[in-house]
Amino acid sequence: MTTSTPEASSAAESAAKRRGSFHPLTVSNVRRLTDEAIEVTFAVPEHLQGQYDYIPGQYVALRTQLEGREVRRSYSICAEPTPGEIRVAIKRDLGGLFSNWANDNLKPGDVLDVMSPAGAFISKHQITELNRPEDIDTENETVFAAFAAGSGITPVIAIARHVLAANDRVRFDLVYANKAAMDVMFVEELADLKDKYPARFAVHHVLSREQRISPLLSGRIDTDKLNALFDDVLRTDEVDEWFLCGPFELVQMVRDVLAERGIPSEKIRYELFTTGEPTKPQGSIGRPVEVDPDADNYEINFRLDGLSGKVPSPKHARESILNAALRVRPDVPFACAGGVCGTCRAKVVSGTFEMEENYALEPEEIERGYVLTCQTRPTSDEITVDYDA
Repeated sequence: MTTSTPEASSAAESAAKRRGSFHPLTVSNVRRLTDEAIEVTFAVPEHLQGQYDYIPGQYVALRTQLEGREVRRSYSICAEPTPGEIRVAIKRDLGGLFSNWANDNLKPGDVLDVMSPAGAFISKHQITELNRPEDIDTENETVFAAFAAGSGITPVIAIARHVLAANDRVRFDLVYANKAAMDVMFVEELADLKDKYPARFAVHHVLSREQRISPLLSGRIDTDKLNALFDDVLRTDEVDEWFLCGPFELVQMVRDVLAERGIPSEKIRYELFTTGEPTKPQGSIGRPVEVDPDADNYEINFRLDGLSGKVPSPKHARESILNAALRVRPDVPFACAGGVCGTCRAKVVSGTFEMEENYALEPEEIERGYVLTCQTRPTSDEITVDYDA
């Protein structure tokens, strides 16, 4: 089994925690993946290529104006690092303002604001330091396994492509769940990977609404089916690192079953596309809050790009630190506002708080005082956070 080196961990952490900044990028290609999904390629000009270097598994946020308001959405990069371009897949969501607009209207020549890559859904092994292939570990045999559902395939296929090409001693098993064959994104690319690496890459398509030859690959994945997959298809004791990406319920179920089988949490990397609480408002901009300076307020202090800011927040409003900061600094970094992506990460310097949800920070980050400001509210009269930390 191979382990991560300090150099690899440092490079990965640096890339994962690099605070994003937006730049206008031009759409160079739009490719239809399924009836409900497209792949969008953005051209990255030479002078910005250093800003858009990335590790497979990371994401970008897209920003534009729709129906008179700013809209931001995060999408995983679906290709291995290629200087000069960024590729994402956008699947249509029921009622999704941005995803439906993109699928119906986005075309080459359009310009969107694209945030520089971020995210920690990356391998802890020494795969690569961004786009430096000379740093790839080719000495050790590493076994990866992944569970993806729907558009959760986008970061996983980027990781699989990269590690399989980088090291001929890598093996990769993928379980990919969809409703039907017509919903499978990147179906040709996955078949190409299987043809190219027949002894090292295996993909197991599970279709919930179509009957396949194997009952194990038909129907919705539940705990019984998951245990059967682990008994008959995947050898959990051989896997060095797991990647889980999809809806909350599936990711949590796989994590729970792996834990029951004694797989340590540090071997499991996961990313959510939803939190499982669709009724929660996750707006693209901060909600309006009226402040009475003579009322009972929290005082929220923050540091961003070397500049200090201060904003009062009514205690009765129960607004997040991010929401309050956005009222005085619209450039405060955020993407999903749902506790999933980690873009709004900051370190609490002083004060006490409560963080409602966390699907992005590692336990060691929380121990060092980092929070997701979109999910964090003060519990002391004054709190100070540092976005630059």
